[in-house]
Amino acid sequence: MTDYPARPSLFIDGHWLAREGRDVHVVINPADGRPLAELPLATTADLDAALDAAQRGYPLWRATSIDQKAAVLAGAARLIRERSELIATTATLEQGKPLAEARGEAAYTAALVEFYAGEVRRNYGRVLARPAGQRSLVVHEPVGPSLALCPWNFPILNPARKLAPALAAGCSMIIKPPEEAPGTAALVLQCFIDAGLPAPVASMVFGVPDHVSRDLIASPVIRKISFTGSVPVGKHLMALAAAGAKRTTMELGGHGPVIVWEDADFEKAVTMVSAFKWRNAGQVCVSPTRIIVHDAIADRFAAALAERARALQVGPGLDAGTQMGPLANARRPAAMAGLIGDALAQGGTLLAGGERLGSAGNFWAPTVLADVPLTARLMNEEPFGPVATVSRVTTLDEAIAEANRLPFGLAAYLFTENARTANILSDAVEAGMVGINMMAMSAADAPFGGVKDSGHGSEDGPEGMRAFQVVKAIHQH
Repeated sequence: MTDYPARPSLFIDGHWLAREGRDVHVVINPADGRPLAELPLATTADLDAALDAAQRGYPLWRATSIDQKAAVLAGAARLIRERSELIATTATLEQGKPLAEARGEAAYTAALVEFYAGEVRRNYGRVLARPAGQRSLVVHEPVGPSLALCPWNFPILNPARKLAPALAAGCSMIIKPPEEAPGTAALVLQCFIDAGLPAPVASMVFGVPDHVSRDLIASPVIRKISFTGSVPVGKHLMALAAAGAKRTTMELGGHGPVIVWEDADFEKAVTMVSAFKWRNAGQVCVSPTRIIVHDAIADRFAAALAERARALQVGPGLDAGTQMGPLANARRPAAMAGLIGDALAQGGTLLAGGERLGSAGNFWAPTVLADVPLTARLMNEEPFGPVATVSRVTTLDEAIAEANRLPFGLAAYLFTENARTANILSDAVEAGMVGINMMAMSAADAPFGGVKDSGHGSEDGPEGMRAFQVVKAIHQH
């Protein structure tokens, strides 16, 4: 058994705080149910101290030179690479994903932080055309002390995805990573600290989510909230933010449609859908979930997807042969059982999986269902787990209608070898991100975000830094 290498704690104003006098959360290994550590939870006094640090850290960091800001971010990226094995192992122990996936997440995280080291120098505004003797400028300035609330599905990437663009913009930040994976976040934050980030600029807190979010959002210190998570929680946080007219970026849930047309490269489509469906046990906001297939190839596609699902090796993330790890917490298998049971009761056909695996840990068999009625919960609620449905259509209008039927609009995927069909579908499908014959939605230089109930604003790319900035017009005569 691999030793747990992290010592998760609160980090406020340059200090790691011990558990004395604080409630604790027990961090559990989802592969075997064993406790990994006791995580101290922030008191009200701790939250007040974090707010005070953010308020003091903001003018300090805003006044820091561009060269120094870039050096801190570049240094953090280098340290994430150097410590990637430690960070990835911790992520697998806490969250369950296969070690190979965690290593890939660490590599992408380093690349993203490195991108923002360069973006510090690309904080461009514009000069407006004016008569001689007049000047009008448009500049981008930091929004101010910010709050980031992170989920557990990408415990390496999510903290850095919020911290790096905020720092590049010139903001201070309080970050609340997930209590399920605190050690991973601590190791990532340590890379920024060791790269020279001034003590009060970034704090990390843990606690009862509603308590933490209400206290911090209500403070006049916080000017911006960035949240990744479920639609109901996101809407709740937006309501809290509205009381103070505070800016928000919301990267919320999805229910990713995949349209596979009869002229698609069949093997490519099956291979990609399978690879991305079971990645992180389906616990991905852009995971393909509703596979909408032309009737001419629907049965063949469903059978091929089910065959690949049955062949997957499910086990602890640190085992060499594991292709899919456990679900991240004990709530997820129960959620899978409820959604799949309802789908079968309403007439869906089970082609693979559909059951819990083993007596220890949160393992669930990769599951494929066909012809699930639209009234089933699974066709309307984001499953956030290793289950896919295959539905059949005969016309493009039917495919578009089903893709757009739900209030979600995060990622959508299209497989066709016909350029005209690709153009029609990519224009008509309502999503913040569309993949045509590909499924990789994350790129350091590209915006990541959704529409409709899937949220607003973008992470990554220049847009990620702009989310932590305000626009100022300066007119001079």
